[in-house]
Amino acid sequence: MKITRIFRYLSLFVLPLAFLCGCEKQKTITSLEDLRTAVFAVPGGTMADQLVLSRLPDAKFIYFNSVLDAAMAVKAGKADAVAYDEPILRNIAAKSGGLQILEEMVTTDTYGVAANRNNPALKQAIDTVIEQLRNNGVYADMHARWFPTAGAPAPMPTIELKADHGVLRLGTAAVTEPFSFVVQGHEIVGFDIELARRVAQHLGKDLEVVNLEFGSLIPALMAGKVDMIAACITISEERARKVLFSTPYYTGGIAAMVRK
Repeated sequence: MKITRIFRYLSLFVLPLAFLCGCEKQKTITSLEDLRTAVFAVPGGTMADQLVLSRLPDAKFIYFNSVLDAAMAVKAGKADAVAYDEPILRNIAAKSGGLQILEEMVTTDTYGVAANRNNPALKQAIDTVIEQLRNNGVYADMHARWFPTAGAPAPMPTIELKADHGVLRLGTAAVTEPFSFVVQGHEIVGFDIELARRVAQHLGKDLEVVNLEFGSLIPALMAGKVDMIAACITISEERARKVLFSTPYYTGGIAAMVRK
């Protein structure tokens, strides 16, 4: 009886203490400063870890096969944050719930469509379409369609094309939702695909979408296998020496996503 009574008294103190300790470990993360010594989940084979280290040199990393796997690890409490392209993280947060993107970015970058350096006329056509879309309000509709604050992107709109002037070949990597991704097992849709269709419509051409590995997009464009490429491609000085980038159509960069 005395032993049982002692255990009961101990439970009154030990359990609340354990609860308080657990809460301390689950402190709210509101800024990059809170992630100075954090464990980041990142997709392997990307530059996300190096970019984080440029801001947070004491950060640690766990590597995953995909950004979705990395995000789910954060949601499960296996890592403190996931670092990757802001629009892609925003898409995951909108669909999965329980995750949020910090306002302060790790890096800030712009994204563009690229044409072959020997085809400045196509680059000019892409720029013209982007400007028109911004001025007539269609760009805002596209942004709302592909970057919703909650839920999955809306369906691809119907954009009628004619092949009066041939075919425009778009190279993309259909693993960059919401810019370029596969639905219903075969159809490639996304912000970049809609933009490319509008460029093709402007040129009086049909559109052929060529799905490639991300790393082979620029080589394919330089070799003339495709006419333009788009897949959440960051505009950089190194890449700009090889291709002609359009006017930036999205400002993003590397962001950190944490549990709510």
